[in-house]
Order: sequence, then structure tokens, then C-alpha cells
Amino acid sequence: MREKKLVVAVSSRALFNLDESHAIFETQGKEAFCRYQIEHEDEILEPGFGFVLVKKFLSLNDSCPDDPMVEIILLSQNSADTGLRIFNSIAHHQLKIIRAAFTSGVSPYSYIPAFGAHLFLSTNADDVAKALCAGFAAATILCGPSMAHHSDQLRIAFDGDSVLFSDESEQIYQQYGLDVFIENERSAAKKLLPGGPFKDFLGALHFIQTQFDPESSPIRTALVTARSAPAHERVVRTLRAWGVRIDEAFFLGGLDKGAFLKAFGADIFFDDQQGHCESAARHVAAAHVPHGIVNQKG
Repeated sequence: MREKKLVVAVSSRALFNLDESHAIFETQGKEAFCRYQIEHEDEILEPGFGFVLVKKFLSLNDSCPDDPMVEIILLSQNSADTGLRIFNSIAHHQLKIIRAAFTSGVSPYSYIPAFGAHLFLSTNADDVAKALCAGFAAATILCGPSMAHHSDQLRIAFDGDSVLFSDESEQIYQQYGLDVFIENERSAAKKLLPGGPFKDFLGALHFIQTQFDPESSPIRTALVTARSAPAHERVVRTLRAWGVRIDEAFFLGGLDKGAFLKAFGADIFFDDQQGHCESAARHVAAAHVPHGIVNQKG
């Protein structure tokens, strides 16, 4: 069995469109929801926001089906009883997902380390926030793909501060403004940035990339950040020290990220700022990482 397998945990509502049954839960309660799911358990669910991304993750195993590089885990607040419809839909869509946790309404984030997951994707912002507070990479999927991708390659884009890196520099920007931020980054150019919640996930993607020639890698990554020169140097030196390859890097100096993400063809973009995610969602699938100073309440 592969020792360094990438494990991605996904919620049932991220994988499938459960809006109808969730509306029943919200308006009529848990019993009505359970009854509805059981009565409709033979009806196949339509894809949700994360469905295409999950399929692309699983396609990475096509070249090594006996020793998969990626595993998808289902973490669901459904019960095993109501979850039968979800597994029926998984079988119908021919998704190779065999492991799951059904928690009957309790947040499933505590099972992330038990499964060894590098990433948790959900539509439940509270579950995502709890996972991040516990030290795990997690994001709330805000939308699905809004463009037709013409590449089978898995393309993942990241913001920098508060996602790949800590929010240490972002705190300076938020508290003291752009000029102080730039001067700090200039003076600390050779000081490595601390890792953020997605550092290990990026490392796991990079490990898969090392199994292929760069020209034929099934994964392509991008850093899409509002930083600009001279604040770029610290980022470059940090990634170099980590021994991690980022295929493309965009230092946009405050330009809107959406057009660049569209040109890159991102299957998903991770950013800590809700506004950036909503802007990006007009072009690509976006996921909010509620981490760092800009997400602190009060």
C-alpha cells in the first residue's frame, strides 16, 4: 500500500446536490428529513459543487489502480440509514469511494485525523471553521465549476497569506496598511514565512507531481496572490526552502484574481477572503478558507 497517499475528505452536500432534502431539514425538522431521504433513497442525486473536483482527484489513480495515489473519504452528518441514498448515488456515478463516516447530525471534523485526511471540503461553514481551528486544511465550497474545462489535468490555485502561509504578514497589512506591510516584507525577505493550514496539502500534491515528469504531470498548481514586488521575494524563498514546486505564480498587486484564474483553468481556488472567493466564483469553482485575521469576529 502506498505510504504517502493523498486523502481528501468531502461532505455529502459538497459531493451531491442535497438542496431539496436540506430545505426540508431546515423547515420541517430532522424526522421529516430522514423520512424524505429513505422514501427517495433509490433516486440518484445530481452532482454537487465538488463533484467534478472529486472525479478529477480519483482520475489520478487511473495509471495505478492497484496502488492508488488518492483516496476520497465521505464525512457526512447524515445517519447510516439516510446515507444509503448517498452511497447509491456514489455507485451510480461510479465513484471509487469506499470509506465513510456518518455522524447523525454531529460535526464530523474530529474524524479527519483518524482517516489521515489532508483536506476537508464541505458546504457547512461551521464544520470547516472547526476543522481549521483543530489544525486541519479545510474550505467551504461556494460554487461549482462555471466554465467548461478542456484539460484532464487537475488544476488547483491557492492564495498565499492565511492559506499556504500563516497570516503573520496579513496581520501587519490589516493593522498598519500597505506601506508598512511592504517595508516589513522587504526587510524580512530572507526570513521564511510560517506555514499556513494548506501547507501540508500542497506538499501532498507536490509528492504526486514528483512521480511524473513535469511535462506529463496530471496536476498543475498556481499561487494567485495580491502581493507584488518587492513582497514576492519572501514567498519565493519560502517555497524554495520547503522544497515544493508551484507551477505558476501570479503576483497581482491588487488586481482582480478572476480573469487570471479563468486563464489558468483552475478546477478550484482557495482563498481566505470571502469577497475574493465570490469574485473568483464568476469564473471558476471557489472555496473559502475562514482562517486568519480577516475572518476573526469582533
